[in-house]
Amino acid sequence: MTKEAVIFLFIAIVVEVIATISLKLSDSFTRLVPSLVTIIGYCIAFWCLTIPMRTIPAGIIYAIWSGVGIVLIGLIGWLFLGQKLDMPAIIGMLLI
Repeated sequence: MTKEAVIFLFIAIVVEVIATISLKLSDSFTRLVPSLVTIIGYCIAFWCLTIPMRTIPAGIIYAIWSGVGIVLIGLIGWLFLGQKLDMPAIIGMLLI
């Protein structure tokens, strides 16, 4: 695991979170700017994942990427988008 791989994995996570939040804000792709951020963001996130895949097993990368992404998206949705976090959601995030 190289420093470069970890940096690109972190970038992929951040960009994926931004893209997912933009997906919510795109209102089913009816708003142009959030829709473009979503599409471009996912492309960048997946490209960034190719760098750590050179040195880190795909299962490890995906576990970190999806786990951290789920928790961050849940927290951002709760803090900034008024989404509710019920007990099953909180327990699920704690298990991650």
